[in-house]
Amino acid sequence: MRIRHDPSLDDPRVIALLEAHLRALAPTAPAESRHALDLEGLRRPEVTFWTAWDGEALLGCGALKALDASHGEIKSMRTADAHLRRGVAARMLAHIVGEARRRGYARLSLETGSMAYFEPARRLYATAGFVPCAPFAAYREDPNSVFMTLDLQAQANAAACATPAS
Repeated sequence: MRIRHDPSLDDPRVIALLEAHLRALAPTAPAESRHALDLEGLRRPEVTFWTAWDGEALLGCGALKALDASHGEIKSMRTADAHLRRGVAARMLAHIVGEARRRGYARLSLETGSMAYFEPARRLYATAGFVPCAPFAAYREDPNSVFMTLDLQAQANAAACATPAS
């Protein structure tokens, strides 16, 4: 699997995956409770977008939105239907978390749905260390949303404490 930065979002396969993502989300919640970014939103300068590939096969995508100098938000995580349950989302999530660390973010957050449809995503994020949190940035309490965050500084401190001194 190769993950690549994809700033132009002009590949028809990527556009089709993102359109399928938005279509799949449409019936899950009212419009005011859906926070997925469209193509223009993903092209904004504060958003970095990546795609995952196996040769010419598009496996999935994910994005990192800079909220401020110390806080990022995961956006548009999606695995192509033909590649579900093959580790694509876990690899993309690890890539995004790694980039957030490289940028020096103290915190990485996300919003996902509260419905059963989003349970696999919530499990993936929890496995990676994300915990429920209050709404962040411009989000508001919403029964259709679950907010999660990862304290990157605490993780880094815990890793440093676990490393034996030489």
